[in-house]
Amino acid sequence: MNEKSIRDFWNAFISAQENVADTGKMPEAWSFGDSKDMADELGALVRKGIKTATCSLLWEYEHDGDALPEIGELSIILDGVGEPLCLIETTEVQIRPYDQIDSQFAYEEGEGDRSLAYWRQAHWHFFSKVCDHIGREPDDSMPLICERFRVIYPLGLFPKDI
Repeated sequence: MNEKSIRDFWNAFISAQENVADTGKMPEAWSFGDSKDMADELGALVRKGIKTATCSLLWEYEHDGDALPEIGELSIILDGVGEPLCLIETTEVQIRPYDQIDSQFAYEEGEGDRSLAYWRQAHWHFFSKVCDHIGREPDDSMPLICERFRVIYPLGLFPKDI
């Protein structure tokens, strides 16, 4: 993670806003997935506006003692080498069982062919690895934290990425 690039990115966002002062509290910076390639791929989908939703395993949050995401929360999304791609705002948070994810949410996740079948296969594989790491068994009712978000910065500043 490149702290200077992240701080510069945050400062650029603050400078681009009217009547917004830097409170000194920079949002958390993180990347999607569990690998450099996944962070690059999913981060690019977010930046292009294709990926507007994500989900995490509630059990992992409980295991790690992490606070749940909240509506209005800002996050700096990083690529696979820790460089900032965009700033997102969480617009919705719901907890749903794995088997209650619908085709609309799968589409909004923006991955693969955007179908529910693809979503189920890819996420079962991903969450099975997470469950193994935290000592749980995956099942169809495992609780997922489902988030929707929007990119708020930059907007249209990087045409080379489109």
